[in-house]
Amino acid sequence: MTAQDATPPTAPTRAVTLTRQFAVASLIGLIALGLAWELWLAPVRPGGSWLALKVLPLCVPLAGLMKNRMYTYRWVSLMVWLYFTEGVVRATSDRPPSAYFAMAEVVLCVVLFVACAQHVRLRLRNARLRAAEHTSISTATP
Repeated sequence: MTAQDATPPTAPTRAVTLTRQFAVASLIGLIALGLAWELWLAPVRPGGSWLALKVLPLCVPLAGLMKNRMYTYRWVSLMVWLYFTEGVVRATSDRPPSAYFAMAEVVLCVVLFVACAQHVRLRLRNARLRAAEHTSISTATP
């Protein structure tokens, strides 16, 4: 590998950074909402419930999103639909205020999905552009 073959790491674009921030913020929001909802605001049973443990799987991908790992963004965009489904079911079956928290969960899930999907899309597009640029530079060099 020569010095010409090595491509310097490029700074992420503003859109990639923004989608990362939205993904991390909505994931932290889902964790905070789930804990507050099930422990203090509107628990299934007075005094809190074991249903608060549903946020534990959300804590696992937080480190991957913070470290900007592409694979994490991909599988979080699939996992979030479980929480979306729970939110829709509880929004239509629970009484207020629990129904309101379920609606907030649905909104956070949609934001998380869109942010993750856009993040992956933008990073793949940027990688393709860099690869094409690198290929055109290396073929133009004698």
